[in-house]
Amino acid sequence: MHQKQHSTRNPDHSNHLKTKPLKKYFLLLLSLYSFSVSAQDWNKKKCAVVLTYDDALNVHLDKVVPALDSFKLKGTFYLTAAAAPFSKRLPEWKKVAANKHELANHTLFHPCDGSQPGRSFVTPDYNLATYSVRRIQDEVKMTNAALEALDGKKERTFAYPCGDTKVAGVSYLDGIKGEFVAARGVQGVMVQNSPTDLYNVGSFMINGQTGDELISMVKKAMETNSMIVFLFHGVGGEHALNVSLDAHRKLLQFLKQNEKEIWTTTFLEAAKYMKATGSAQKTN
Repeated sequence: MHQKQHSTRNPDHSNHLKTKPLKKYFLLLLSLYSFSVSAQDWNKKKCAVVLTYDDALNVHLDKVVPALDSFKLKGTFYLTAAAAPFSKRLPEWKKVAANKHELANHTLFHPCDGSQPGRSFVTPDYNLATYSVRRIQDEVKMTNAALEALDGKKERTFAYPCGDTKVAGVSYLDGIKGEFVAARGVQGVMVQNSPTDLYNVGSFMINGQTGDELISMVKKAMETNSMIVFLFHGVGGEHALNVSLDAHRKLLQFLKQNEKEIWTTTFLEAAKYMKATGSAQKTN
């Protein structure tokens, strides 16, 4: 009579074999979830697009705002408070704010550093190279007061005229950062939703691009899960830095058609989102 042979196999081995596929499946799901989260970094969308318009031009009221409104998109208008298209059309700018566009600070007189190359357009009265820090700070605060009189808001963003951030080597915004949620610079970079200096956020200055070229820039932001900030001046004229009305409209049409994947928002809302998600770099 043969004795019954006892198996030397680990009794838990069969269970282990069964759980292996489950573990692999779980890890696969986890990696797919992580990818989907990383690919939807901007308000649950692939990328963010911010449309900014500088210098308070007539064409912004006459052409840009109607175009944005036709697609139900919002823009950020960096306003120079002493510019005639602002000071002489205040009721219209008030309506722009009431329609949820952002009125933002681009100083009182738009001073630039005339000591830099290619700055022959800078006048002696508004040459940042001969300003004091106190003067530019006072002018910036005065512009905030003018904007608040129109929209009643305390939260504001800022854009450096000509991208100049300093007076005599001193950052003039450092002393008044409490006046602003964020500031836009002019370095052409795609912005990642990771630690970022919100007081010098990069942007792409637009001058002469076609609609297809503008759209390709947005597609790059989508591929890299980035935020792209467009810096417009003239749209259909009125400024040496200009883009055609047709190119601008093609961009807006693309943004609207792809709004399920693209978050088109104001600079203020984008900055607040980055702060809320921990992407704001800590500054002194």
